[in-house]
Formats: sequence, structure tokens, C-alpha cells
Amino acid sequence: MRGMTMIDHIILRVRDYKTSRDFYDAVLATLGYQRLMEFEGTQAGYGADGKPYFWIGEDANPHPRTHIAFAAADRAAVDAFHQTALNFGAKSDGAPGVRENYHPSYYAAFVFDPDGHNIEAVCHTPEGAVKGAAGKAKAVAKKATKAAAKAAPRATAAAQKLAGKAKATAKKAAGKAKAVAKKPARRR
Repeated sequence: MRGMTMIDHIILRVRDYKTSRDFYDAVLATLGYQRLMEFEGTQAGYGADGKPYFWIGEDANPHPRTHIAFAAADRAAVDAFHQTALNFGAKSDGAPGVRENYHPSYYAAFVFDPDGHNIEAVCHTPEGAVKGAAGKAKAVAKKATKAAAKAAPRATAAAQKLAGKAKATAKKAAGKAKAVAKKPARRR
């Protein structure tokens, strides 16, 4: 999954379960999350890799406005989140963009969901860093492949040498065992 997280789960109480479920099914899909569990048609859990971190549950009187920030893999996912939310009736509380007041790479979008909760999608990765990281990973993989190819003959030779030593030791031990077996037992 995504390893240990600071937040185990968050629950929002919603007035209209079906409307909110449909909203979150669509909006969270833009970030790579999906509905993983549903109970009695009044509660749904969303997440990734089998772990629901975000829940909605029907309640006639939901709690006052809540803010939740969902992690986005990249800036395109933030953009898709915002547009999809608007398509499902959300009201914008901040179009996608950099929020330098948080930090120079804080790229986020904010919406109010059907119950007025302030929902955010945020990417902390600097623009172009994902492509740069992919290039670095490819270079590291190439170096590792070359190193492995270079090391393979040495490893094979070392293994053959050890196997030869083991065979000689086994042969010697077998000879000693035969000699001991041929000696008559001493009487007392």
C-alpha cells in the first residue's frame, strides 16, 4: 500500500448518501482511489490497496463543514479532480494552482462537496520532477544492469571454486569414514 500514514481514516457525515457516494466515486477516481467497502447502503469507505482511509456515512444532521486534503500523484490529477468535482455539482473554493503561501511546490484545488465540506486535492511534487525522477530511475536501472552483467562471471567463477572445494572435502570425509568402518572394534 502506501506504507504507514498519519491519518488512519476520516469520516464525513452526509445528508444524501447516494448523491455523496456518486460524487466521491467519480472525484476520488481521478486521484486513483476507489470505493472499497459499503455497509447497509448508508456508509462507504474509499482508499487504495485494500485499505479504506476515507469514509462517508449518512446522517440527517451532518457535522459542520470539514476540510480534508487528498494526496494527488501529480498536477494533472489535481486538475482532473477539480473538473470532475465541478461536473458533479461541487462549488469551487479555489481553482488548480500553486499555493506558494504553503510552499513553492504546493499545487492544489479546493471544492465544496454536496454537503459543504471543503475538499482539497494536493500534489507536493515540483513541476517536471516526476519526469526527472523517471529519467534518474532509468539511469540507475541501466547502471545496475551493467554492474550485474559485469559481476555475473566473477560470481559464477567463485561459485565453481567453492563447489570444487566442497566436493574435495566431501571426498576426503567419505574416505575417512570408509577407513573407520574397516577397522575392527576394540574389545575391553
